[in-house]
Amino acid sequence: MNSFRTRLTLIMIVMIALSVSAAGLFMVKTFKETHIEALEDNMVREMQIISAKMEWKSGDLPSLYSYYSKEAKELKGYTGSRVTFIRNDGTVLGDSDTDPKEMENHLDRMEIQEALETGTGRVIRASSTTKQNMMYVAIPVDIVPGQAPDVIRLSMSLKEVEESIRRLTMLLVGGLLVLFLIAALISFRLALGLTRQLEQITKVAKRIKNMDYLARVNVTKQDEIGELGNAINAMADSLQIQMTRIQQNENQLESVLDNMINGIVMIDFNGKIVLMNRRAEEVLGFSAGELVGRHFAEAKQQYELAQMIQEGLQSKVHMREEITFYFPEERLLELNLVPIHRESKEFSGVLLVLQDVSAIRRLERMRSEFVANVSHELKTPITAVKGFAETLLGGAVNDEETARSFLQIIYDESDRLNRLIGDILELSKIESRRVPLVFSPVEVTSFVDKSIKLMQSEADRKNITISLNVEPGLYVEADEDRLRQIVMNLLSNGINYTAEGGRLSLKAEGRGEDYIRIEISDTGSGIPKKDLPRIFERFYRVDKARSRSSGGTGLGLSIVKHLIELHKGTISVKSEVGIGSTFTIELPVLQ
Repeated sequence: MNSFRTRLTLIMIVMIALSVSAAGLFMVKTFKETHIEALEDNMVREMQIISAKMEWKSGDLPSLYSYYSKEAKELKGYTGSRVTFIRNDGTVLGDSDTDPKEMENHLDRMEIQEALETGTGRVIRASSTTKQNMMYVAIPVDIVPGQAPDVIRLSMSLKEVEESIRRLTMLLVGGLLVLFLIAALISFRLALGLTRQLEQITKVAKRIKNMDYLARVNVTKQDEIGELGNAINAMADSLQIQMTRIQQNENQLESVLDNMINGIVMIDFNGKIVLMNRRAEEVLGFSAGELVGRHFAEAKQQYELAQMIQEGLQSKVHMREEITFYFPEERLLELNLVPIHRESKEFSGVLLVLQDVSAIRRLERMRSEFVANVSHELKTPITAVKGFAETLLGGAVNDEETARSFLQIIYDESDRLNRLIGDILELSKIESRRVPLVFSPVEVTSFVDKSIKLMQSEADRKNITISLNVEPGLYVEADEDRLRQIVMNLLSNGINYTAEGGRLSLKAEGRGEDYIRIEISDTGSGIPKKDLPRIFERFYRVDKARSRSSGGTGLGLSIVKHLIELHKGTISVKSEVGIGSTFTIELPVLQ
């Protein structure tokens, strides 16, 4: 901006200088011409006075030389100019500065010719006598009527005129220099005033270029520059609104990408990775900073994935595959490779969508296993009922003792079938969270005593001792019926899998102010380590034959786990084969 200001100042100074110089030259020229013209007019008036007052004589030439030379010198004292008398034939009769005898004939002089022709002759030329620039003015004088007139000529050196003009010129130059400096100062101030707003506009434009969309021009005048400032401010407002919208869209898109449950990887047509969301980082085991900007082949991934991407870039069609990944952990991924086309239908790359279907496939497998297990569990009692019913129909009904035994088996299997169907329906309602829980304060000591009383008769049949250790004053917010179902189910399992004369223990204590812990231990056969992770699965039995003989459905522990989870609690188990098992429940005091 300084260079523009300097250029503008220089242009204004040069224009003023040219204008002032032209005006000065015109003034000098006009003064010179006016001054010379005034001198010439003055000299004409002086010669007219001389012509009127002077006595003109005639006679021999020597006497005329003497007379006119004397008169010329006397008149010079009055006029201050060189005086010359010239006869009509061009002979110089007298001169105030030079001997007329030595002067040549002046008839051919321009001022003489012009005077004789027009009445006044005016010429500026170099004098052949004085060797100076002289101003000559001549007029004719009629001495003898009927004869050609003689001529009076006054001349003046232009040295004095030129000296006056020089002094005037110096004075004008000095004045013009002062005027020039003042004009230069005014020009700079004007340029500064004009460029200051432009400089501010330039600074604001640079700030906007650097994405500072809050920058605004302070408009003080509503002139052309002010309108430019208003236009810049309007542009900044528009850019700010647009950039805010773009930023909002980017934030929304980034939020959507980061919170998607599927991994997204965008790859351009050259094979370079240009985008990865957070889920893709988790699934692939690499951060976006490691892969974005690099070729997909540089990522140390499975060969099948790289091959699929390469085929997708070449074929430019939608591809779908399921691949098992082993890094960073084993999981089954469904891969969808979608080609990306711009509005011009130009191929610009592919979008890789990574969906972890491990849980889905595991649920599908569990559903298949559940259907198979339910079919198997239902088939066993139905087969028994059908077999014994066929035997009775075949004639065994006539044997009262055999018939009674078979009918008892049919009744037991029907009862087992009824319990199995009931547990399946109960588990289905619990898993779908269609079981409404009614929470209320439960006093743990009385609750445990009542639960033990309900199971005491079953324990007495096997001579099993049940011991209690309950911290006094313990309360928990829970659904009492469902909590009793949990405790009685675990106590029933302990009794069923503990040999006669064994022991059961129930311990309840507080865990800080927020949780309570209930431990149910037995001295039963125990659970092998390999079976511990699966005992809460539906229909999973450690000893299938013994479980069926005890009347279990294989769904009890699964129901227990889901009910505890509905209470926002946890259950765990520790067990050693031949020593026994301990089930630990932790529940929050307040729901």
